[in-house]
Amino acid sequence: MNPKGKCVVAIVGVVASVLLMSSSVWGQAKVGTTGAQFLEIGVSARADGMGGAFVAVSDDASAMYYNPAGLVQLGGREAVLTWVEYPADINYGFAGVALPLSFGGVLGLSFYGLSAGDMPVTTYEYPLGEPGWTFTAKDYAFGASYSRYLTDRFSLGVTVKVIDELYEVERSTGWAADVGTNYNTGFRNFKITMVISNFGPDMKFISQAYPLPINFHFGAAIDVLDGEEHQATFAMEGAHPSDNLEKYNAGLEYWYHDMFALRIGDRFEHDLSGVTWGLGFRLPWGERRLTADYARQDLGVLGDVNRFTFSMTF
Repeated sequence: MNPKGKCVVAIVGVVASVLLMSSSVWGQAKVGTTGAQFLEIGVSARADGMGGAFVAVSDDASAMYYNPAGLVQLGGREAVLTWVEYPADINYGFAGVALPLSFGGVLGLSFYGLSAGDMPVTTYEYPLGEPGWTFTAKDYAFGASYSRYLTDRFSLGVTVKVIDELYEVERSTGWAADVGTNYNTGFRNFKITMVISNFGPDMKFISQAYPLPINFHFGAAIDVLDGEEHQATFAMEGAHPSDNLEKYNAGLEYWYHDMFALRIGDRFEHDLSGVTWGLGFRLPWGERRLTADYARQDLGVLGDVNRFTFSMTF
């Protein structure tokens, strides 16, 4: 085996060791100790179809959420829109646009929004809800991202988000930052990434302060097929959230003629884990390219969740 091959094997071994490390080494779960949980919801049907193992792939506009360092892989301007319908009338949406800059690097602007729908107001007299009285809960975030190459193989990206949580007439406002790195080894597009997300000061609702859901991600991705007709990428990822035990994701994406995609993935050590799968279509439209992605996730007793993402280069 040549030196480059030995180096890649060694790197794979290190990545696998980190991802398989026992959760007892890291600590204990602290479920329910952080707020702004909507920041943990994925924004891409493509990523969800791969089981959420996407920080090392992140080569489209959704990198603003998964790993801002991946934005430099875009070939031009791109806009993306995602819509997710959860049980209990909970809806979640994401919109973003990525713009390469003339002086170098890529700028991204994003919006995240979650609505819990109308919920009944309960009182001692009406424990199941007072007739005609409802309230709603909404969460928003606005983000700005910037990414650039520091060397021909290594890129760095940062996202800063303004967060707003609104519960009827009360609200909480704060900010958070994501920092990501991406290193391409040059062997079969093998990439290693690290991302820390939602790092920022505590937020305060009325008189109660609460921390943000900080998360550390470590991932890798490699092209297992790279032909003219068939392309396939395998990705794996580990996450160490501040409010839970370690979680692991793995996924596979297959493209036929760079026009039709099949995806499958799995989540491990998640509260509601299960196999996810998805489809993708990519069509040229003049100098533009339109992409539509779909993913389906099984949430057990909560039923299935469908994700739809549409993107366009321009």
